[in-house]
Amino acid sequence: MPSAKEKLLKKMYDKMLEIRRFEEAAAKAYSERKIRGFCHLYIGEEAVATGAIFTLNENDYVIATYREHGHALARGMDPNAIMAELFGKETGCSKGLGGSMHLFDVNKRFMGGHGIVGGHVSVAAGLAFASQYQRKREVTLCFMGEGATNIGGFHEGLSLAALWNLPVVYIVENNLYAMGTPVYRSQHTVDISQKAEGYGIPRARIEGNDPMLVYETVKEAVNRARALDGPTLIEVITYRYRGHSMTDPAKYRSKEELERYQKKDAIVLTKKKLLKAGYSEEELEEADKKAKEIAKQAVEFAENSDFPPVSDLEKYVYV
Repeated sequence: MPSAKEKLLKKMYDKMLEIRRFEEAAAKAYSERKIRGFCHLYIGEEAVATGAIFTLNENDYVIATYREHGHALARGMDPNAIMAELFGKETGCSKGLGGSMHLFDVNKRFMGGHGIVGGHVSVAAGLAFASQYQRKREVTLCFMGEGATNIGGFHEGLSLAALWNLPVVYIVENNLYAMGTPVYRSQHTVDISQKAEGYGIPRARIEGNDPMLVYETVKEAVNRARALDGPTLIEVITYRYRGHSMTDPAKYRSKEELERYQKKDAIVLTKKKLLKAGYSEEELEEADKKAKEIAKQAVEFAENSDFPPVSDLEKYVYV
């Protein structure tokens, strides 16, 4: 009989599969020109969003970068509404007006997808300040890439969070490349979590291919924030298998490097743990079939949805 921890790991495994199959379906739709514009896939990083977001309560907040499909799915947003948004359809979560980089769901307290690198870090501080001001025991999780930690907004956000002891957890998803620039060419320090020391807040640095390790590390920080003990900065080392976006051939890294990281794939490693815990190959295969069906239905929903009417062109603009 699986333990409570193993049951939680199985739920995270199911969610990681859902994210992986959704992103693969999105990549196929993009190649067929059904999705236009920017599209940044989360394939390879699934354990980070899943492990972190599974620590939250329903009234907590999540805010992320433009590579946020996985975070939105982990938060429980409707896959159909997400895919329809990628297709630019009226049934999308942002009515087809935001696209891949601007997924929002206020009911799930998923506050975006933000296209400006580092710009949302201080917004996360604002969300946390609102919770603190209203004396609500709510926590904000803020995801960013390692490139965002060079941006002024990052330092503004951490400065305010530390100064006001805000209930926010900042998670740096270090996938080793800011677009096509490796970390060593853009930052002097290898350990990005050290930047927390400049603001006197707790920090952690972990590998991101184990969803349970991510869960336990983030849970500690979330508990600390909920207890009004202030913010935390967590650096999670991860790796994206695709290019920065769908238009990026990723020629700045070698095939051997990619294959080396794929051997440590979180989904593969988690499956081995679940088999060892007593789950059958058939159970895990069924989870994959379900994930593929969710992705398939999302694409069908998006394809069968209408584009926003032309009459809405001026509806959401100021001038």
